[in-house]
Amino acid sequence: MQKVEVLRQADIFYELPQEHLEKLAAVCREVTCQDIGEVIVQENTPSDELYIIVKGMVDIVLDPGTLGVEVPEGSGPSTITTLRPGQGFGEIGLVDRGLRSASARAAAKQTQLLAVSRDDLLGLCREDYHLGYLLMRNIAADLAFKIRHTDLTVREQLLWKPRS
Repeated sequence: MQKVEVLRQADIFYELPQEHLEKLAAVCREVTCQDIGEVIVQENTPSDELYIIVKGMVDIVLDPGTLGVEVPEGSGPSTITTLRPGQGFGEIGLVDRGLRSASARAAAKQTQLLAVSRDDLLGLCREDYHLGYLLMRNIAADLAFKIRHTDLTVREQLLWKPRS
């Protein structure tokens, strides 16, 4: 796997120069999920890695039972989105060390990922402020996009009324 080329295609590493991509590639580890449904990260566990999808697909899954409220029988975990190559998840863990807001599961056999630990990534940012600036700018843009999408979804659900 050519890690630099994979990173170059990832939204979160948009416009990073070759030298920065090479530094990032050096701290990435490869992860392969053999089967569909294999858990990559679990909701409500510590968040300390960013993942980039190289090959395959990943379902992002929410389990209403983890909220500590009573849920109707038969309403289990729900897939809220499916991510594809070039997309990433876990970026919130780079900003804070909070708990994961959702689980991620392989949605295809032989799903391949690159994983970068929070500590390694922040270490690179401390060593190279320009890399840190570009990376944090891209993370902020990615999170802003996701917040806007969530906001529109919530508004749609709150304001939608069936026609009489």
